[in-house]
Amino acid sequence: MADQAKQAELFELDNGTMQVKITNLGCTITSLCVPGKDGKLADVVLGFDSVEPYLKGAAPYFGCIVGRVANRIKEGKFTLHGIEYSLPINKPPNSLHGGHKGFDKVIWEVADHKKGENPSITFKYNSRDGEEGYPGDVAVAATYTLTSNTTMRLDMEAVPNKATPISLAQHTYWNLAGHDSGNILDHSIRIWANHITPVDHNTIPTGEIMPIKGTAFDFTTEKKIGASIHEVPGLGYDHNYVLDCGEEKSGLKHAAKLKDPSSSRVLDLWTNAPGMQFYTANYVNGVVGKGGAEYGKHSGACLETQGYPNAINQPNFPSVVVQPGEKYRHSMLFEFSVE
Repeated sequence: MADQAKQAELFELDNGTMQVKITNLGCTITSLCVPGKDGKLADVVLGFDSVEPYLKGAAPYFGCIVGRVANRIKEGKFTLHGIEYSLPINKPPNSLHGGHKGFDKVIWEVADHKKGENPSITFKYNSRDGEEGYPGDVAVAATYTLTSNTTMRLDMEAVPNKATPISLAQHTYWNLAGHDSGNILDHSIRIWANHITPVDHNTIPTGEIMPIKGTAFDFTTEKKIGASIHEVPGLGYDHNYVLDCGEEKSGLKHAAKLKDPSSSRVLDLWTNAPGMQFYTANYVNGVVGKGGAEYGKHSGACLETQGYPNAINQPNFPSVVVQPGEKYRHSMLFEFSVE
């Protein structure tokens, strides 16, 4: 019964410079306002004005934390310690982002909410053994903190009581010109990765670690997102980048730098995860969001730091299995600036 009593609500973090709204449904960022040139504030994430559309499933993973395992698991199957597990095939022929009711679709408990100069909010969720087909109970926590005027940090932790794959990702769709400003093809991006994990026709990695120098996937130097997108098979970028060359800062490595020329807003992303799914909202089509804004194809860019897709079935990929009593830790630092 306790679950029934838990309501989806909106919470705010505000340090006087940036304001972030987050709901306990899926730890979802629904709004994030930061200054651009001339100090003008804009909301730079795709989303909805209230929690209702999220509850109704209208969001294509806007702003949420996905899990127990982010991205695709081939044919929804894996074997661990000799036992084969079957997961829901919610994105045929694969299992995506934790299944039919992943961590993005459950109501988390608000464990702590601090105001002040470095406001923060901590959400907790207990995932049960067998939930969406996964083994073991997992105690999960996620804390969003405004660590400085224009910096937000996300710390995700999970402890299982049985060996299980765990790989969480933050699925915000960014548009630094403002959520209602159209497509992001004019944004430029640099990604600190010399390789991607190429995929087959079902968007499952082949197992290869492919060098990207000189290809349409090469963002080793800053480049407009729209510059080579037409050369990418399919509708746009939806690929896992191997974060292998970013400089480090307090245990996190530089993953990406996203820049909007119109507002001069910049987002620098730092993480301790091995990969990052770069996704250009290829399947977003006619979603009516905040203030009646219509979100279409390429209306945002997702920078989902993560374990590699289908790592549970790829022995040469970094393992996503967490043993009982071990702690999964995944941190992301979002630094906003103007340049």
